[in-house]
Amino acid sequence: QVHFAESGGGWVQPGGSLRLSCVISGSIESIESMSWYRRAPRKERELVATITTHGTTNYTDSVKGRFTISADNTKNTVHLQMNDVRPEDTAVYYCQSDLRQYYLVSYLPYWGQGIKVTVSS
Repeated sequence: QVHFAESGGGWVQPGGSLRLSCVISGSIESIESMSWYRRAPRKERELVATITTHGTTNYTDSVKGRFTISADNTKNTVHLQMNDVRPEDTAVYYCQSDLRQYYLVSYLPYWGQGIKVTVSS
């Protein structure tokens, strides 16, 4: 089994900062990438940021220059530093990873439970 421990969500005022963290544990052979997705009220889930084990990052346009994704591959941990947050960043944020479990051949997507972020004054 694979377990996700997400933390750092909560309420923050516009212009403020928040740092999300996610620790992935369990029967993991290898991780290919770690990502943060979000689902805002009445909207579809969208990819926020991705980091590969080689350190390549990718961001959705709306967060470029404000959010930074980072990872500690030795601890299977991924962070999302959120700066200059806006009300439209309000969403449930999900940690996601493409990984391979022991005794399996393929990399598969796994998801955390989600953590709520509210941006309001």
